[in-house]
Amino acid sequence: MQLVSFKRDGELSYGLMDGVRVREASAEFRERFGDLRAVIAARAEPELADDTRGAAYSASDLRFVPVIPNPDKILCVGVNYRPHIEEMGRQAPDHPVVFVRFPASLSGHNEPILRPRASKQFDFEGELAIVIGKRARHVDRDDALDYIAGYCCFMDGSIRDWQRHTPQFTPGKNFHRSGAMGPCIVTADEIPDPSALQLTTLVNGEEMQRGRVADLVFDIPALIEYCSTFSELLPGDIIATGTPGGVGAARTPPVWLQAGDTVEVEIPGVGRLRSPVLDELTEVTA
Repeated sequence: MQLVSFKRDGELSYGLMDGVRVREASAEFRERFGDLRAVIAARAEPELADDTRGAAYSASDLRFVPVIPNPDKILCVGVNYRPHIEEMGRQAPDHPVVFVRFPASLSGHNEPILRPRASKQFDFEGELAIVIGKRARHVDRDDALDYIAGYCCFMDGSIRDWQRHTPQFTPGKNFHRSGAMGPCIVTADEIPDPSALQLTTLVNGEEMQRGRVADLVFDIPALIEYCSTFSELLPGDIIATGTPGGVGAARTPPVWLQAGDTVEVEIPGVGRLRSPVLDELTEVTA
C-alpha cells in the first residue's frame, strides 16, 4: 500500500495512491481516524485498503503534504554512510549521530523547499526514512523490523554554515520548509528487506548521490534499537537514516541549491520525491 496525505480545496486529508491516482479515505473513515498517524496507531491500514467509499482524484490535482504531518518526533541520523563520512572529513562514530527536525521544516512532494535568506549554503541530502508503526521501547535489533509501519523518501535539506556554527546540528537542519518527505509511505509488507534498497539524488536531472542502504554504518535495526533505548518511539514517528556521499558541500567547487533548481530523491520500490527550490522571500502562503 502507498499511504498519502494531501490538501484538497485547502482541507487536509489522506488516502491511498495507486500510480497517478489517489483514493481518498471516506468521510466515515476519516471521522474515526483523523489522520494517517491515527490510522497507523490503530493498525487500521488493511481497513483503509478495504474502504472504497471515498472519491478518487488525479494526483496532479492534489497538494501533497509531509506524509505524517504531525509526528511526535522526527529523528535524523548523520554521518551514517562511509563515503559521506569521508567526504565531510569526519571519523566514523562509535554511536549513531542523532539530531531532530521539527515538522514545520518539511514540505510535501512537489511542494517548494525554501532556500533561506540567511544563507547561500543550501545543500541536498537524499535519504530513506522509516515510519514507526507501534510503540517501541528497548527494542532488540532482532525484533526491530516488526516495529516499522513503512518507508518513505526524505530530503534532509541542510544549511551548512548554520549547521557548523556549533557541534550541534539543530539550527542548520530546521529552517522553515528546508526539507521534504514523500510522496507516500510504502507499507512494510511491500519491503521485506530494506537493506536491498538503493537511493539516488538528482539535482536538475543530474545524478549527485547514489548509495545502497546495505552500506549504512548503523543499519535500520541498530537505529531502532538505539533510538528506542533513549526515547519511547510512537506510531507515526520518523527516523531518517542518513545520506550517501556526493553532497554539494563536499564538491569542488561546492554545489549549493538555487531558486529554480529541482531536487529528486528516488528509491525504487519506495517512490520518487520531487522538490522545486524557491527563495524564502518568494514563498507563496498555502
